[in-house]
Parts: sequence; C-alpha cells; structure tokens
Amino acid sequence: MALAPGESSETFIREVDENLRRSQAEDFFKRWGGLIIGGVLLLLIAAAALLWWRQHQADEARRHSEELSAIIADIGTGKTKDVPQRLDAIAKDGNDVYRASALLTKAALSLQGGNRTAAIAEYRRVQQDGGLPEQYRNAALVRLTALEFDALKPEDVVSRLQPLAKPGNPWFGTAGELTAMALLKQNRRGDAGRMFASIAADKQVPQSTRTRAVQIAGTLGIDATAQLPMAEQQ
Repeated sequence: MALAPGESSETFIREVDENLRRSQAEDFFKRWGGLIIGGVLLLLIAAAALLWWRQHQADEARRHSEELSAIIADIGTGKTKDVPQRLDAIAKDGNDVYRASALLTKAALSLQGGNRTAAIAEYRRVQQDGGLPEQYRNAALVRLTALEFDALKPEDVVSRLQPLAKPGNPWFGTAGELTAMALLKQNRRGDAGRMFASIAADKQVPQSTRTRAVQIAGTLGIDATAQLPMAEQQ
C-alpha cells in the first residue's frame, strides 16, 4: 500500500493499529455485548433489590418496635386480653431481637398471670434457640433457673450458671446469688460465702444486691463490708 503524500510509515502503522483495535472491539461487543449488558442489568437489579430489602427490614423493625412498645404499655394498664396473640405475631415475623423480646415478654406475662408452667416453657424456648442473640438467651437461662431452682439438683444449678456466675459478667449478680444458694444446699458454706463476697465486690452489680450479699456473707463468717461505699457500711 502506497503512503499518502507527507505520511510517514510511523503514522501509517499507528492508523492501521487503531483500525485493527477498533475492529477487534467491534467484534468483541458483537459477540459478548449482550451478555455484558445483561450482567450490568442484573447487578443494577440486585443492587435495587438489596436497597429495597434493607428499607423493608428497617420499616418492619420500626413497626415491631412500635407494636412491642404498645404491648408493654397495655400490660402496664392491665389490657392483656389479646397480648399473647400480638406477641406471637411479633415472634413469628420479627427479626431475632424482636422475636426474643416478644418471647421473653410472653414468659413474664405468663408468670404474672400465675401460669408458671407456660413461663418455664417460654424461657426454655428462648434459651435453647441458638439463632437468638446470646444476651437474650442468657436472660432466659437465669430466669428459667430461678423458676426451676427448687426442682434442680444443686450441682446442676452450679453447672448451668457457671459461665454467667463470674465477676464482670452482666448477669453475675443474679447468677452468682443462685449459685451461692446452690452451694449452701451442698453445705459448701465457705464457697458460698466467697461467692457472696465476690458479688459485693463487683461494682457492676446493683447496689441493693451487693448490700444483700455483704449481709449473707457475714452470716457465713466472711466480712465483705469493705466492698461497700462508706455510707453503706455505717
């Protein structure tokens, strides 16, 4: 091919290279363009679906939060006729947090109504549901153990609550008291007294529980008064 007047071989080669790339690009998009466009559309649809789902979840969470608040308000005013059914609806459709909250509320309502068996069943249901958040399952475990305490062997109480009956644990106050009471049933007075002293020393435990722990520890021969504020010691 002859070069045009004033055209260098370098310019010619570059134009040929550009034409070749353009031709290759056209062939590529003729062959794969439909798939690429389809893939992009799928990504856009997936992104839109994800945004919709997140908004839907937020709306559902808001609805369940408002309904649970209304239920608690109704319980406070004694309007409990249809509360179990409303709690069941939240437990069925809500996310893990609202499901657990609804089940714990239903258990407390059963206990308030004198139905101890139903309360135990609800607490056990929460405690055994590995899909629920740990803090809710721990709450159910402590309350379940308190209700079953008299029917359980002392060693079973100690074993069941062992992970929670440790200083610093959010449930240490209640779990520690139940553990100490089980130790007393085993006639392990020294261990029980030390557990009460540990409760008294944990500043995360409610003050009323710490004060009670000091008093019981004293009856077991352990002076834990130094663990309380000066005003409590006088």
